[in-house]
Amino acid sequence: MKNPICNVNWIEKNNLIDDLLKEASLTTDPMDQGFEAEVIKINSDKESFVLKVWNQRSKPDVSFQFHLLNVLFERGLSVSKPVGWGINPNTDKVLLTTFDGTPVLKVNKKKIMDIANLLSNIHQTTLEDLKNIQLPKYDFIDYFYPGVREHLDLYHALVPLVQRAQLRQDKLIHGDFHLENILEDNKRYTVIDWTNGQLGDIRYDFAWSLILIKIYISERYAEVFRSAYLLENDIPETEMNVFEAIACLRWILLYRNGGTPQRPSTIKRIKNFLINNPFLKDMSIKKYREVME
Repeated sequence: MKNPICNVNWIEKNNLIDDLLKEASLTTDPMDQGFEAEVIKINSDKESFVLKVWNQRSKPDVSFQFHLLNVLFERGLSVSKPVGWGINPNTDKVLLTTFDGTPVLKVNKKKIMDIANLLSNIHQTTLEDLKNIQLPKYDFIDYFYPGVREHLDLYHALVPLVQRAQLRQDKLIHGDFHLENILEDNKRYTVIDWTNGQLGDIRYDFAWSLILIKIYISERYAEVFRSAYLLENDIPETEMNVFEAIACLRWILLYRNGGTPQRPSTIKRIKNFLINNPFLKDMSIKKYREVME
């Protein structure tokens, strides 16, 4: 078959691209697709790679991702090695990286602790470590809660929580750290999908990950994740409650827009969280407690 990467205009690349362009025996396998990108596994005789192709409606800064991955990989963080980025004949932006395994499907206590340490290592990366990388900084609500003003109950609950949180957008955050964005291969873990990498508040980044574990795995493993992360990162309990509330409101917004997976216990767990979180239970939140409606 035709070499699947030969029709890409590679803007930046390393020597691996040149070697792959010469190979006539490359094969491809489909992979799980995201909302805004097509993902293809490319196999050579020696190793495999992942080609991510963003459709034209999505406009990520792929050059930034390429350079960020380069720096993080060189520092020894658990990320895929970037191979190149460019533009295909459809003018879609593409990114080629190494293939580093499959998403985490089953967890145990040790694995959850290892994953918490992965996130902690990301958050402990200093701006000096990032060399000349200029991390973008966005308006928090506009970026993570697009369209929230159309849901006034959520918006009126979110704004005072964000004000109370006193955001500190001063560290590297992943922006969407969850199990589907963590690959494993022979007990080696790799964090993928850095589309949302930015200068942000690590308390929010951690809270978002923690909420997803509570919703989709269990309270028990969420507590393991929380304890392991907080061993290296001191976040007071009151601050954690605020950021968990903020993260929960994001999940509800995504749910209303059809962007969250559903399992038999999902809605029950969300409702229990709304009742038990000290910053949500006393608000007038009848409308979004009933998130099924």
